Amino acid sequence: MPSSKLKQFGLVMTGVVAGVMISLNFSANADKTALAPLPVEELRAFADVFNAIKQGYVEPVDDKKLVTHAISGMLSGLDPHSAYLDAEAFKDLQVGTQGEFGGLGIEVGMEDGFVKVVSPIEDTPAFRAGVKAGDLIVKLDDTPVKGMSLNDAVKRMRGKPKTDITLTIMRKGEVRPVIVTLTREVIKVQSVKSKVVEPGYGYLRVAQFQENTASSVVTHLQKLAKDGELKGLVLDLRNDPGGLLHGAVGVAAAFLPVNTLVVSTDGRTEDAKREFRASSDDYLRGSRDDFLRALPKWARDVPMVVLVNGGSASASEIVAGALQDHKRAVIMGTQSFGKGSVQTILPLNNTTAIKLTTARYYTPSGRSIQAKGIEPDIVVEESTNGSAKRIREADLDGHLGNDRDPEAERKAREAQDAQGADEDEAAQAARFEQAGKDDYQLGQAINLLKGLQIVQNKNNP
Repeated sequence: MPSSKLKQFGLVMTGVVAGVMISLNFSANADKTALAPLPVEELRAFADVFNAIKQGYVEPVDDKKLVTHAISGMLSGLDPHSAYLDAEAFKDLQVGTQGEFGGLGIEVGMEDGFVKVVSPIEDTPAFRAGVKAGDLIVKLDDTPVKGMSLNDAVKRMRGKPKTDITLTIMRKGEVRPVIVTLTREVIKVQSVKSKVVEPGYGYLRVAQFQENTASSVVTHLQKLAKDGELKGLVLDLRNDPGGLLHGAVGVAAAFLPVNTLVVSTDGRTEDAKREFRASSDDYLRGSRDDFLRALPKWARDVPMVVLVNGGSASASEIVAGALQDHKRAVIMGTQSFGKGSVQTILPLNNTTAIKLTTARYYTPSGRSIQAKGIEPDIVVEESTNGSAKRIREADLDGHLGNDRDPEAERKAREAQDAQGADEDEAAQAARFEQAGKDDYQLGQAINLLKGLQIVQNKNNP
């Protein structure tokens, strides 16, 4: 391999290490830590492979393609959440945090070379077609998924609205593949929804943590109380896959005293060691207007129940963990997903970037939920038949371990094995409309709030 190409690869590697850390979560200067020396022997082996492909592969291969695949492989081999973002993927990520993108409406990961559905997003083509968490997508139209990168598979699933794509799915319990044809739509994720369930009791649903989620929560709280203060509030974080860290901090801050610790992060660099509090410095980003000034006064005192399940991940677990640790709310439902790691976006140039796991996060009491999840204060299954078993962080290949609870994975698996007597029956029963008339968990949450109200009235005649 010519020395110029080896030098070029070295520069790419240096860029990965030294790129300015402009994150969806926090920013830092890259010059705070010295660059580690490049591993000469390992790079020589890479150069030998590079040269062998250039000289002997059956067809000519572009240098850029080889280096791009090498970078992608380095990252995908670390853990399920680190990835290389080409220009299109980087743009999609930025657009997605604003709440609108084109596609089918599923959160996905990779397992054994196939695309695995983590969770369908409600009110999207995938959700309406019955795509389920845990499904393995093995073919996209007539193209096998095996051998594709996750980014390539996502690109194929996204496309122009009103165009069709056929998914071939392997599903546990099904003898034959499940084949569904979906019509792509512009996916608009409405981050926050709310309604008055019955007089005095409000329902607040956060579907995903986006740029303006926390400010939307304040707006919805104002609407819920237009006829007077609430006696109880249900915060629904079920099937919320997460999103922006500062959005989670802002939502938690709406219900906690000012400057209360919400979450801390810890990693190898000084910039990864941080505390995030219920303070405008931590939940405002690029905005001078503190939306929590318009927060109804009752919001920080109203009795609360937070609903979680196996689809509640990352940012939603941060909020649930903070409210649980500070005894601000009762957590109800089933054990959450267990994603306790922080991903930072490091641009390589103006169009591409890497998404790198840089820290673990911890609840205010110091708990790590990585590969474990949030354990509800009160376990309530999704229906009287039980809960559908879902894929969790501990089920993902190459996941990070829990550094503060070595038994976390065993406990999480035991909790999952214990839920639901009949998986197929439970899964069918669990496909209810959230906040609809058949929402068993919401009904139990309202019953609990009424009980808390009775106790409160007895203590304060």
